[in-house]
Amino acid sequence: MSGHSKWATIKHKKGAADAKRGKLFAKLIKQVEVAARQGGGDPDVNATLRTMFQKARDSSVPLDTIERAVKRGIGELEGVDYESITYEGYAPHGVALYMETLTDNRNRTGSEVRSLLSKNGGSLAEPGAVAWQFERKGVVLLEGTVDEDEIMVVALDAGAEDLLDEDGTWRLTCEATDLPDVREALEAAEIPFMNAEVTMLATTTVAIDNVEHAKAVLRLLDILDDNDDIQDVHANFDIPADVMEALED
Repeated sequence: MSGHSKWATIKHKKGAADAKRGKLFAKLIKQVEVAARQGGGDPDVNATLRTMFQKARDSSVPLDTIERAVKRGIGELEGVDYESITYEGYAPHGVALYMETLTDNRNRTGSEVRSLLSKNGGSLAEPGAVAWQFERKGVVLLEGTVDEDEIMVVALDAGAEDLLDEDGTWRLTCEATDLPDVREALEAAEIPFMNAEVTMLATTTVAIDNVEHAKAVLRLLDILDDNDDIQDVHANFDIPADVMEALED
């Protein structure tokens, strides 16, 4: 299973627990606020805000909470001036990492990212070292029980590029700008999906066929994801189905 699909599925399943302790909500609200600050508060004009708004709603963030974040972003309410910074590095066993952060203190965030990596078998890399191994795409994950032909008929007309079966999960990809149209087409056709987001999708992968190695990689990703400043972690690992089954036993 590819890094994106496996990691996205893991985060999807743990989302309920994250939401209960407020961690997921806090990250989504921050993303909405920054999107509004950078592109304005009208989702019809600001595509990034529209995407972040929908992502927050998908995770059950209350509408009034999202609207307050938008107001902070456009200056109607007092807010924090967050800076967007990306970090690149490696997890154990050569897995490339691309980390997106929002922070009000770049020195603190940089120090924390470096520390988390070094304490868990990873390392920080220079800008550009791994970014070339990822491309920004719209990705929709669907359960493998959903009919392939039905997905293709609906999604291709809306701009979808590819549909892959990744160990029982459908991964539908499109250009990042086409994601809202693909999502709306699936909803209109009442085709259920697990997750829809703009993400950095790996173009090359690193095979992790050892259970202990897989544990080490996933442990680091989970630790990074728990950091308040780190909004998204993208990785290019590929874990075979038999290794994933062993991890779940």
